[in-house]
Amino acid sequence: MAILKKTFQKRTIRFLFGGGVAAAFNLLLMFLLVKVGGWDTPVLRNSANVISIELSLLLSFFIYRIWVWPGGTWRISEVLVRQLPLYHFSAGSAVALRVFAIFPLLDWLGVSYAVNTLLGALVSATINYILSDRLVFRSNCPELYRPEGLEPAFARAEERERQPKYDTSRPLSLFSIVIPAYNEEGSITETVAAITNLLDREKIRYEILIVNDNSRDRTEEILQTISDKNPRVRYVNNHYPNGFGFAVRCGLEQFQGDAVAVVMADGSDAPEDILKYYYLLQEGYDCVFGSRFVCGGKVIDYPSHKLFVNRLANLFVQVLFGLRYNDATNAFKAYRREVIEGIEPILSHHFNLTVELPLKSIVRGYTYIVTPISWRNRKAGVSKLKIKEMGSRYLFIVLYILLERWLSRGDYVRKTPQPQPSQVRVGVSSQDA
Repeated sequence: MAILKKTFQKRTIRFLFGGGVAAAFNLLLMFLLVKVGGWDTPVLRNSANVISIELSLLLSFFIYRIWVWPGGTWRISEVLVRQLPLYHFSAGSAVALRVFAIFPLLDWLGVSYAVNTLLGALVSATINYILSDRLVFRSNCPELYRPEGLEPAFARAEERERQPKYDTSRPLSLFSIVIPAYNEEGSITETVAAITNLLDREKIRYEILIVNDNSRDRTEEILQTISDKNPRVRYVNNHYPNGFGFAVRCGLEQFQGDAVAVVMADGSDAPEDILKYYYLLQEGYDCVFGSRFVCGGKVIDYPSHKLFVNRLANLFVQVLFGLRYNDATNAFKAYRREVIEGIEPILSHHFNLTVELPLKSIVRGYTYIVTPISWRNRKAGVSKLKIKEMGSRYLFIVLYILLERWLSRGDYVRKTPQPQPSQVRVGVSSQDA
């Protein structure tokens, strides 16, 4: 198993395997349409061929987009207007090269049909891989590294960027971080240490509130040790029934800061992004929403099946609410205290709370900014998210908020004056809904 896992981490192997899956889907669909569906006239067979090729191309596109070249931008306009047309051009160019150049040339040279077919397929796949890598899926915002010796200049530039550009009348005096923890004995110490070290170094006043969600391992014992060593870290036991949503709600009822960030206990959220959230809140935004799927965002070791479901779910939310924001299901977000108070009552018991908080904030008129973040799969422990159990719960909370937006006639929208659109920073989303 270890050898197979290492092999399929190689991009080229994944590319070939994904292409094989799409080709098999193409053949299966042709069989179903022609043999089972009765599309057995010349016109219908050609129609079946066009449909199966197009659907298999779309399947291969999403396999490559999610599994072979993960991350990058998932904006609807980016996918539909740029990536899909370029991918069709890439795949079409590879097929055309094979049919009109490679196959006739090898046939003229007297190469056997079997070898001709194999070589043609390999060259075609290589061309498709190169074009897909360079034109379609590669990010347009490569990671930049600072030249040695110029760190002070960059630090001054960053400090200038942090100068208030929004409503600066509400500075944060205390920043709270709520961490729900269920059986996290293998991760919680490292997670808390990484956060506290960074915030202490930046001289930020903070509190970390960890909610022990009725853990059955040594989590509570470890939390007691951590809180004894650092007075800025405290923990409470979840007084609600067991569940991620209940644990977060327990923490949101008891945090003491002017703003709060919800952070996962497994270390998947980068402490540097928590710092980014803090400075953006200081600029006066009501909410800060991170996205792993915009230019500059990153995912590391994201399970492929969960990534596929994640992208479909977020696309559904985007279309339903008309948003540009594409990572609503991620729990890692930050809110000012008045937002948490203004979106009450919170209904979610489980992971569907991750969409309830941001969607209610948007629908009820709170300002927000979107910033790229990184996410890394947990190193220890087991994920608590069970996709099968969450589908209907996510749908319920999304439709509930949609009905509020359509039918409440603005009864729950905040009544304070909103800034003019010209005040919103270029390149970020605010008040999309």
